[in-house]
Amino acid sequence: MKTLSGARVGVTGGAGFIGSHLVDQLLAAGNEVTVIDDLSSGSRENLARGARLQVGSVLDAAALERAFEGVQYVFHLATRNVRLSLRQPSLVHEVNTVGTYNVLKAAAAAGARRLLYCSSSEVYGTALEVPLPEECAFRPQTIYGASKLAGEYYAQVFHRSGWLETVVARPHNTYGPRAHYAADRGELIPRLIVRGLAGLPPVLFGDGSQTRDFTYVEETAQYLAALMTTPAAAGGTFNICRGEEVAIRDVAQQVAKLVGLKSAPVFLPPRPQDVLRLLGDPSRLKRLLGRSPAIDIAEGLGPTVDWYRRNVKITEPVLAAMRPENWAEAPAESWIRR
Repeated sequence: MKTLSGARVGVTGGAGFIGSHLVDQLLAAGNEVTVIDDLSSGSRENLARGARLQVGSVLDAAALERAFEGVQYVFHLATRNVRLSLRQPSLVHEVNTVGTYNVLKAAAAAGARRLLYCSSSEVYGTALEVPLPEECAFRPQTIYGASKLAGEYYAQVFHRSGWLETVVARPHNTYGPRAHYAADRGELIPRLIVRGLAGLPPVLFGDGSQTRDFTYVEETAQYLAALMTTPAAAGGTFNICRGEEVAIRDVAQQVAKLVGLKSAPVFLPPRPQDVLRLLGDPSRLKRLLGRSPAIDIAEGLGPTVDWYRRNVKITEPVLAAMRPENWAEAPAESWIRR
């Protein structure tokens, strides 16, 4: 697949999980990369040497103007996460919806050639049909999912209006090195790994039969970069997924085996507003690029576990950040009654 080379690129959220892997690949291809990130979930340590970091928010128009000066391409990955949206939906709305509008305006004002908007499979909600095509009925179950869908519509309107060429990507359940494990930022797989390395049993909500379509982070980044450089992608929306349905309890079992854990899972009541089934359709991506993500969960978990084993020291603060009901870490807005 083609990738950008020798270009000036802006990446919002580039110090985060997916964003930092994308920045790695862009730098390796010889691009000049400016990252704008408020470091609310990203980290300076995630960024490879050569990336220019501007600490700032997508809610700050002046910061965006400075970051995008002279850029030719913009990847918009800055976001607030799904768990935070259960307790602080107004903040998630502001960053994900208003922030996306600000990024689109700033990229257009800077004369960027194209913007790629990184959406989420959360726009689908629980699948009523599988595999999920890009045009299926949307049933987001959280403000996060709804806000990501609103961002898609804004990107499409900018494209149709001729203000800025855009493409929308929907990564599905990305996992791999650098994924967040702590507090309300923590994702399923890294939390299973860190708990396992600490000798703690996996925690599953409901009966663990919920399914996801897992995509290894390096492939997610590769396909984001490829969509940016493909002329025929302009104005389109593309799932980035394997098209493989995997139950969460099966992932927990594989992680336990890799870390040498023999404890049985602990089952807790269902997580609020959880997606129960997800299986994406990568056929549009495959028609466009000739292939789609190929690393299955068994192959991707090995290097992921190895990374956490090398990089996460099991300490009291780490264990304290592993509260199972991590969506409850943030204080709830005053109007929320449950």
